[in-house]
Amino acid sequence: MSTTHKTAIIGGGAAGFFLAVNLKEMMPEMEVTIFERSHRVLAKVEISGGGRCNCTNSFAQVTDLSQVYPRGHRLLKRLFNVFNHEDAYRWFEQHGVPLVTQDDECVFPQAQDSHAIINCFLSLARRHHINIYTGRKIQSLDDVRDFDYVVVTTGGSPKGEGLRWLADLGHEIESPVPSLYTFSVNDAKLKALQGIVVKDTAVHIPGTKLRAEGPLLITHWGVSGPAILKLSSYAARHLAEQNYQAPLSINWAHLNEAETQTVLFDMAIKQGPKQLSTYNPFGLQQRLWVYLLEKALGNRSTIRCQELNKKDVNRLANVLVNDAYQIAGRAAFKDEFVTCGGVSLKAVDSNTLESRHVPHLYFAGEVLDIDGITGGFNFQAAWTTAYTVASAIKKR
Repeated sequence: MSTTHKTAIIGGGAAGFFLAVNLKEMMPEMEVTIFERSHRVLAKVEISGGGRCNCTNSFAQVTDLSQVYPRGHRLLKRLFNVFNHEDAYRWFEQHGVPLVTQDDECVFPQAQDSHAIINCFLSLARRHHINIYTGRKIQSLDDVRDFDYVVVTTGGSPKGEGLRWLADLGHEIESPVPSLYTFSVNDAKLKALQGIVVKDTAVHIPGTKLRAEGPLLITHWGVSGPAILKLSSYAARHLAEQNYQAPLSINWAHLNEAETQTVLFDMAIKQGPKQLSTYNPFGLQQRLWVYLLEKALGNRSTIRCQELNKKDVNRLANVLVNDAYQIAGRAAFKDEFVTCGGVSLKAVDSNTLESRHVPHLYFAGEVLDIDGITGGFNFQAAWTTAYTVASAIKKR
């Protein structure tokens, strides 16, 4: 006589639903129940990617996973042998969600709407008779003692409170801190340039090896855009330790100082009689170019190109390449953020993601100490870890 096994999934987010659907497809006889703390499931999926859901990445520009996963890249390298970005792409298309890869290698639903992913999960949940209970806060294994397997997919826990019960069970916890956020900068003249986007910049935190590249957006509170979001991910722990007060250097020219000086000397020769403020060899918007000229040259910012002397060139090149600011705090990226930290990877089996402390207890998604930069990498980590757990439970 066969026995029906039961799996409880604590957390109704992306990893939880992906796990539930795959469990049912691998083991139709398995009874699967999702317990969601809030009264809505998949809320974070809905707002992700500006409401379009950047569900994975082509990884075409990734030569090492450490470039896109500041924490957890070694584990993911192993787990990508089980389920990687190509598998995820196929999975969604086979389940009725056509995808498209953008020029920046980010992958979105062809519909450009996160509800394409949400509706896919909800439709599959109904088809497979997956039980879904909302408004159910589970913080004890006693609450799910009737289940054969329990998987925690609760996502990030910024304040750490949601991880306390797991710590009480013996799991090592890496202190959670925010990641993927924008920087506040107390510079009124810079903030007056809000709305300006520079497509190619390099940003770094002086005195560290923490740096990132990409587009940068000037906002009414400071700076944002992919370059800043990446840097906030790489520097999550460092900035938390500094209470989000740290120096910031911006390379507007995306060249080194010697190359920048060469461009400026060439401009001085070829554009001689033109006023310096009217000619911009770096493709920067006019307002930003004038701001940088005034910052570097002061009263001499109105001279003609041919009047540039060596001292002017050195000062201007320094500002273009090493423009200095002070980070004065952090701000969430719209309504979404990622948490660095969570259940330590030392607390789980690296092949199955089963707890080393409690048998038949597993973890998937952001509750683990795995997080990525912006660009679909965090969702890919959710799909990979969830599929790994589903496969492990099937084998058991």
